[in-house]
Amino acid sequence: MDEPLVLLPGMMCDARLFHPQIELFSSNRSLMVMELKGKKTMAGLAKSVLERAPAHFALAGLSMGGIVAMEIIRQEPDRVTRLALMDTNPLADPPEKAAQRKSQINRVMAGALRSVMRDEIKPNYLCQASKSHDILNICMDMAQDLGPEVFQDQSSALQNRPDQCNTLQSVNVPSLILCGENDQLCPVSRHILMHDLISGSRLEIIPRAGHLPTLEQPELTNRKLEEWLKQ
Repeated sequence: MDEPLVLLPGMMCDARLFHPQIELFSSNRSLMVMELKGKKTMAGLAKSVLERAPAHFALAGLSMGGIVAMEIIRQEPDRVTRLALMDTNPLADPPEKAAQRKSQINRVMAGALRSVMRDEIKPNYLCQASKSHDILNICMDMAQDLGPEVFQDQSSALQNRPDQCNTLQSVNVPSLILCGENDQLCPVSRHILMHDLISGSRLEIIPRAGHLPTLEQPELTNRKLEEWLKQ
């Protein structure tokens, strides 16, 4: 059997984010989707994943999951056999974004999780060409199932995360940088930066996709992940 694959979902997401990938890859390898909760820092979340992960594993993360993946590389690079960073961002939060997160945390903890997700977060998820009520409903279901405490913890971790550009320069395993061409949250420019930082990495831009190509364009995303796993 091939090396284990660890998948890290984005903020307020769970295994449903990777349903098409689980269907394809779980037949020929051990596959784990890690919950990212119970910690308020990226360092704590990464440590929690490492405590549950196999000794050595392929690692793929989307959005916040990609940020946790970078921190895993910083903490224990020798355990990661290959790396896929999808629709993510190696930079720290700028002050204005950190302030926005603080406002969102306050409102969510006052009972407004659904409205914050509906009005401020979900509208940026999908590109116009792939707008699907089914995908947006999955996103809302995942967020509501995880709840306000997870929103608070994940937002705090994102708010205070470090810049990981130096970490990426040290990566020396087969690496895939993948994003939707219309990602509004983590634009293509961030992925070009990561591609430039990781020597020998592959950059794949998925047409007709926004921030969630795993669900918006699952067949093409799966093909690119399959190629990466065979590198």
